[in-house]
Amino acid sequence: MVDLAFKTLLHDKLRFFITVAGVAFAVSLVLVQVGLFVGILDNATITIEHLPADLWVTSKNTPNLDFVHQFPETSVERVRATPGVKRADNLILAFMNVALPTGAQETTVVYALSNFRRWNFPWNVTSGDVDDLKRGPYIFFDDSAVKRFGRFEVGDYREVQGQRLKVIGMTHDAKSFTTTPLSFMDYDRAQSLSPQLLRGNTSYILVELEPGARADDVKKAIAKELPYNDVYTKAEWASRSRDYWIKNTGIGFNAFMTVFLGCLVGVVVVAQTLYKTMEHIKEFGTVKAIGGSNADIYKILAKQAGVSAVVGFVLGVVPSFAIRPLVEKGDLKLIIPTDFAVVVFVGTLLLCLVASMVSFRKVASIDPSLVFRA
Repeated sequence: MVDLAFKTLLHDKLRFFITVAGVAFAVSLVLVQVGLFVGILDNATITIEHLPADLWVTSKNTPNLDFVHQFPETSVERVRATPGVKRADNLILAFMNVALPTGAQETTVVYALSNFRRWNFPWNVTSGDVDDLKRGPYIFFDDSAVKRFGRFEVGDYREVQGQRLKVIGMTHDAKSFTTTPLSFMDYDRAQSLSPQLLRGNTSYILVELEPGARADDVKKAIAKELPYNDVYTKAEWASRSRDYWIKNTGIGFNAFMTVFLGCLVGVVVVAQTLYKTMEHIKEFGTVKAIGGSNADIYKILAKQAGVSAVVGFVLGVVPSFAIRPLVEKGDLKLIIPTDFAVVVFVGTLLLCLVASMVSFRKVASIDPSLVFRA
C-alpha cells in the first residue's frame, strides 16, 4: 500500500514539486503574516511588559497605553497609603516635538520617571547611565529613532519642545506600535517642557505590591480611593491595549484573511494534485480486486497527503525563520511562537488530509472489474 502511495505520488516529480511548493507558500504566508502581527502587538505593549508594575492606575476610560489622558499627580499619595502597596510612582507618557538639524520636525514618545533605576527602566541600555537623567537637561533615545531622526550619537544635542537637550544615552528595542521613536527623560524635566499639559499632572501611576498582597484586593481598594480613575493588573492593561489596536485598526481582520487565504491555497493545491492520481485509477482498482477495502484506499491517499504536508511544511518554515534579519532591517519584528508553529504544522497536516477526501470520494466508487477491461 505504501509503495503504491509513493509510486503514484512521485510518478510525476514536477507535479509533486508544485504540490509541496504550494503547501510551502501557504505555510510561509501564514507564519510570516501572523509573525508580523504578533511583532506589531508586541510593540504595542512592550513597555508594559518591561515595567515591573503589578498594577497600573490610569485616567478613566483610557483605551490603550499611547492614547493617554493626564490626571492630578497628587493621586499617587492616596495610592501609596493603600494597604498592600509597597511602592507607587508617577509615570509621564507624552508626545513631544523634536527639531532636527535639517530643519524638519519629528515626534517622540517621552517616558518620564523620577527614578528610572528603581523600576529597572528602560531596558537594554546600550550606552549612558539612566541616573544621570536627573542631573541636567538630558535625554535618552532608542536607537530605532535613527530611521526618523537621522544619524545621531551620544553627546549630540536635540531640541525638544523648544529646549536644547543633550543625548546622554541610548537604548535598543524600545519601539512603539505607532513607530514613533521612544525617549526617556527625568519626570520634572518632562513637566517643564510641557507645563500647560503636564505641570501638576501625571499619565499613570505604577504600583508594586507587598509580598503576599492580593492584586484583586489592592485593586479594589485603590479603585475605591480613586473613583475617577481605572485600575488594571499588568495583564489586563496589556490585553486592553492590544485589543484596542486589533479591533480599531483592522490588523486583526487582515491577519485572519491572510491565514484563511493561505489555508485555501494549500487545500486547493493538494486537492488538485491528489485528484490527478486518478490517472492511476487502475492501480487503485487492483487494490480492490485483490481484496482491499475503502479504508486501504484512504490509507494510500492519506499517506500521500501526509508526505505533501510534511515536506511542504519544512520548505515553508525554514525561509519564514530565515527572513527575520531582513525584517528587522525594515524596523519590524517577526515573532513566530514555537507553539504557533506546532499549530500550523498540525493544521497543515489536517488540511492536507481533508483535501485528500476529494480524491477518495471518486476512488471509493471504483469497480474492481476495471482492471480486467482492455
